[in-house]
Amino acid sequence: MQQPSQQHPGDSLATTPCRPEFKAPIPEQARALFPTALLNLLGELGQRYGDRRAQLLAERQARQLEWNAGASPGFDPDTRSIREGSWKVARIPEDLRDRRVEITGPVDRKMIINALNSGARVFMADFEDSSTPTWSNMIDGQVNLYDAVRRTIEFTADNGKHYALGPNPATLIVRPRGWHLDEKHVEVDGRPIPGGIFDAAVYVFNNANSLMAQGSGPYLYLPKLEHWREAELWESVLTDIEKALQLQPGTIKVTVLIETLPAVFQMDEILYALRSRIVGLNCGRWDYIFSYIKCFQAHPDKVLPDRAQVTMTVPFLRAYSQLLIRTCHHRGAFAMGGMAAQIPIRDDAEANAQALDRVRADKEREAGDGHDGTWVAHPGLIGLAMEIFDRHIEGRNQLDRLREDVEVGAAELTAPCQGTITEAGLRGNLEVAIRYMAAWLSGQGCVPIHNLMEDAATAEIARAQVWQWIRHPAGKLEDGRDIDEALVAGFQAETLASIREELGDAVFQAGAYEQANQLLAEVTADDHFVEFLTLPAYRMID
Repeated sequence: MQQPSQQHPGDSLATTPCRPEFKAPIPEQARALFPTALLNLLGELGQRYGDRRAQLLAERQARQLEWNAGASPGFDPDTRSIREGSWKVARIPEDLRDRRVEITGPVDRKMIINALNSGARVFMADFEDSSTPTWSNMIDGQVNLYDAVRRTIEFTADNGKHYALGPNPATLIVRPRGWHLDEKHVEVDGRPIPGGIFDAAVYVFNNANSLMAQGSGPYLYLPKLEHWREAELWESVLTDIEKALQLQPGTIKVTVLIETLPAVFQMDEILYALRSRIVGLNCGRWDYIFSYIKCFQAHPDKVLPDRAQVTMTVPFLRAYSQLLIRTCHHRGAFAMGGMAAQIPIRDDAEANAQALDRVRADKEREAGDGHDGTWVAHPGLIGLAMEIFDRHIEGRNQLDRLREDVEVGAAELTAPCQGTITEAGLRGNLEVAIRYMAAWLSGQGCVPIHNLMEDAATAEIARAQVWQWIRHPAGKLEDGRDIDEALVAGFQAETLASIREELGDAVFQAGAYEQANQLLAEVTADDHFVEFLTLPAYRMID
C-alpha cells in the first residue's frame, strides 16, 4: 500500500474523549489508514448514532410482530404528500450517468483488479453479502480499495501471474454493511460500532479527495433499508462525514438497494430523505425474495414454491421492478436492474447455451422495461448484457422513460406466488445453504455453486424456505409428502454425507461443513424466525 501523506482530510477536527476501542490489532499494512482524526470521527459517529440505530432496529421487530399478527406492509398515509409531490433528486454526476452494466464482488485484491478491468461501466466493491466480515477481510478490503483508488493496486498469484489495473477502470462504488450488522472488533462506549458506519467512514475518509481529483467521487451502495427513517439515518451519518472532511454537502453519492419488501412501499420517501445525494435505486432481487418470506413468515397463503420458480416474471416481482422504474424516473433517479448470477460453463456447451439464454431473456426484460442498467456477477456476461442495453438505450440511460402506464398497488406487490415444491428443490436449498455457509465460515463470502455465483442472499432464501415449508400446511412436496422436521433432517443428513463423499474426508474435515450443517439445523428448527443467518454466523468467526 502506498503511504498516505502526513496531512489527512479531517485533521482539523478537534480531539474528543470519545475514542473507539479496538478489540483486535490493526494490521501493520493498514495502520496508516487510521490517523487520530479518523479515530475521533469513528468515535463521534458511534456515540452520536448508536442509540438511534438501535431504535430503528427495534422498530423493525415491532413491525414484524404486527405482520405476524396478520397485517401486511403497505404505503404510509402519513407520507402521502411526499409521494404526490413534484420534487426531484439532485443532478447525477457525469461518471454515473451511464451505468448500463455493473459488476459486483468482494473486496478481495485480485477480484477488485479484475472487476475494474472487466469492461463494465461500474464495479460495486462489496463489504456486505459477498464478503465474510472477518476482521482481516474488512481491513484488507480497505487497504485494497485505498490502492485501487490511487491506481497502484497489484497482485501476484501463487502461479506467478501478475495483475494490475488497466488504463480505463470502471467507476468504483462501495457497499458498506447494512444497519443490522455490527463491527464487533471496534467498540464505542462499550458496544460495537455499526458495521456500515465503520466501512463508510474509513473508505470515504481515506479516499474522497483522491477520487474527486480524478473527476469521480466517494460513491456508496446502501443495502437492506426497510424504512425511510433508516435512509434518514444514513443522510445524517454521511452529512457528518462530509462536515468532518470539509466536503461540500452532497459530495458523497449513494444508490440504494430496494431489497426488502417494506422498502418497496417507501421508495419515494427513501429518495426524498436522500435527495441531495441519491442517484438511483436498484432491484436487489434475491434479498427481496428472502424479505418477502421473512415478512410473511406467519402467513399461510404466502408460501413460496421452489426457489427456481420464483423468477422476475412472477406477479409480485414484476410489479416491484416496474414500480421501481416508474418511481425512479419520475424523480430523476436511475432504476438499476438485478443480478445475473450465472457463471459461464466451459465444459458443457449445451448447458452454457441454456444458461446464456436465461440471462438474455432476463436482460431483454430489464432493458425493455426501462431499467438504466443491470448487474452481472461474472465478467463473461458483460458482453451479452452490454449488447442488449446498447440496443435499447439511446444515449446514456433511459431516464426519459417515465413508465406512466405502470399502475401498481399493495395487492400486486404482495400477491401470492403459484408453483410447486419439489424434492429436488428442497434438497437443493439444503445443499446450497450448507455449501455456502461452510465457505462463509471459512472466510469466503462469494462462492461458485453449480455454475452460479452465490452470496449470502441465496443462503438466506434457501434456509428461509425450508423454515417456511416446515411450518405451514402448504409445505408439501408435489408428491403429497408433508415437509416436516423429520423429513428435512433426513434429507439434510444425506446432503451432508453426499458433500463429504464428493470432497473426500480430508477436504471435508478442513472445511466448516459440520458447523454450517449445525447452524442450518438450528435456524430451521427454531420457531422464532432468525432475522439474518449471518447474525449467529458472525459469532462463529474472528
